[in-house]
Amino acid sequence: MVVDNKIVNYEGFSHNEEIVLSQEKEFIDFINSGHNFLVKQISSGIPIYGITTGYGEAGSNYAAFEEAEELQKNLYRFCGTGVGENLSAEVSKIMVTVRMISLSKGKSGVSYDLLKRFEILLSNEIYPIIPSQGSVGASGDLAPLSYIAAVIAGEREVYYKGEERKTIDVYNELGIKPYVFKAKEALAVINGTATMSSIAIKSIQRFELLLESMESFVAAIYEVLLCDITPLEPFVHESKPFSGQITTASKILAKCEDSKLMHKAFSRYEKFHSEKDQNIQDRYSIRCAPQVLGVIRDNLEISKNWIQTEINGVNDNPLIDPIGEKIYTSGNFYGGYIAHAMDTLRICAGNLADLLDKEFALLVDHKFNKGLGESLKLNKKSTHHGFKLMQVTLSSLSADVLMNTNAASLYSRSTESLNQDKVSMGTTAARNFSKQLPDLENMLSIGFLGIAQAIDIRGYDKCSKHLQKCYNEIRKHVTKLEEDRRQDLDIKIVNELLKEGKFV
Repeated sequence: MVVDNKIVNYEGFSHNEEIVLSQEKEFIDFINSGHNFLVKQISSGIPIYGITTGYGEAGSNYAAFEEAEELQKNLYRFCGTGVGENLSAEVSKIMVTVRMISLSKGKSGVSYDLLKRFEILLSNEIYPIIPSQGSVGASGDLAPLSYIAAVIAGEREVYYKGEERKTIDVYNELGIKPYVFKAKEALAVINGTATMSSIAIKSIQRFELLLESMESFVAAIYEVLLCDITPLEPFVHESKPFSGQITTASKILAKCEDSKLMHKAFSRYEKFHSEKDQNIQDRYSIRCAPQVLGVIRDNLEISKNWIQTEINGVNDNPLIDPIGEKIYTSGNFYGGYIAHAMDTLRICAGNLADLLDKEFALLVDHKFNKGLGESLKLNKKSTHHGFKLMQVTLSSLSADVLMNTNAASLYSRSTESLNQDKVSMGTTAARNFSKQLPDLENMLSIGFLGIAQAIDIRGYDKCSKHLQKCYNEIRKHVTKLEEDRRQDLDIKIVNELLKEGKFV
């Protein structure tokens, strides 16, 4: 991935591409021209926000040009107020990259020397340790991003070679000199949406895998519950042509269509009078699964497009136009698009959890599972209980996911002497979305264990090739449940398989 003033593809973050800064002379000159224009303006005595004035509500306080360096140093220091669990090294790496992308557009008034400092961090795999809490998502992710600025200056702590180290110790070890920020540069580092965007990028990658795996679970439900595949027919979804719904239905159908367990399309009309307890239609949680998951798939695409636009935009204030020689005070640090994307995906996560909870309830309930028996028991003794408590755990987790669907963007807090009186809460929305994912993964892990048990009852040879593949992955590591035993370790094993993409 080459970083310059062109578009960087969001998908590059999924493939762990090497990140390098362009060394083209034209690009270097363009970046430096913005900084040179800015220095010329402030050296003439023009008051410019955050460079020769204080910050936020203190924007009426003027500082002389000679004090600009001290002002930049004090900025990242007083913003070092982050609390809570630290973000992972991987999220930190994405944050450094995302902030470098924004600054590389040449509209922040920074020097090429500063951009090289981002490259030094990435090339040496030095990632700032960044507390996860403390941002309201405008004026950018001030507190979290101050940790990147401080590390560039040789302060605070970093992840390096799997350890947490003092930045200055790592710099001394590698012969790196701490950077001294020029006018505007520390402000440019912290005045953006890189924290919320980076958490969003990492979380969406994880959620995409969950959605693909959930489609496999739904396909398995169609099989083991002897369902009618008519609702998956292309005619149905082309009649209401939402792309996500069409894609989801086709994926579910492709995964299960060679199964010997299901009712083929339209066959229920013929078998209605001959099969015991036959219903002409399956329950909504089965029949409407493409409509439920299709909305999620479409919202994922919308969110990814918004994130790609966000990370390729200039999230800063003020903006510098080196060509037109103008300085624009504005609000591009506002994380509204990320906030709304994450709030929407939190609702999507809730709907996925709710669908999974309802389908699993059908799977384990002898009144609805068409012969799979009470709690999927292989051992019919009354002293054994099968998957009874597995369902309780799954339902408990679904409640945890659902309780975290309230829109963070509605909780704008007026802060900083009412200067930041309407803020995005984008970082809170992104963090809360990321918190839903472990619960969803555990739910789906329980779900696949239930599917494997159902196959042991129905018969392996009757299943589709895709379902046999999923079953084989599980049974390599987890034996079927014949007698009551602890199952928490089974859940952990299948959880790892899920995160490795074994059920896609």
